Amino acid sequence: MLREVALGRLIMVRACERGWEEIYAERFKVNVEGWRMSIHNDRDELGYCEECISPDGRRWSLDSGNRFGTDPIAMLSTWEHQTLERLLKAI
Repeated sequence: MLREVALGRLIMVRACERGWEEIYAERFKVNVEGWRMSIHNDRDELGYCEECISPDGRRWSLDSGNRFGTDPIAMLSTWEHQTLERLLKAI
C-alpha cells in the first residue's frame, strides 16, 4: 500500500494533530484508504512502520517477534522511500 502511495495511486492523509516537521522522534499517524498506520519519524527521517490496522480491524505491528524485512517501509525501493518521506513532510 505504501508503494501505491509513493506512485500516486492512493492518497495518504495525516491522522494526527502535529505535522511531520513538528515531531522529532515519535509516531506519525496517517490514513490511507481506511487503513490506519503509525510511522516512526526518526529525527526527521522516515524510520519504520510501527503499526498498521486494516479497515476490518486486522492489525500488524512491529515487535521483536517479527522476522527481519517484514516492515512495509523496509520493502520499498530507494526512490519509493524518498518519495514517501517527501509526501509525509508535505501533509
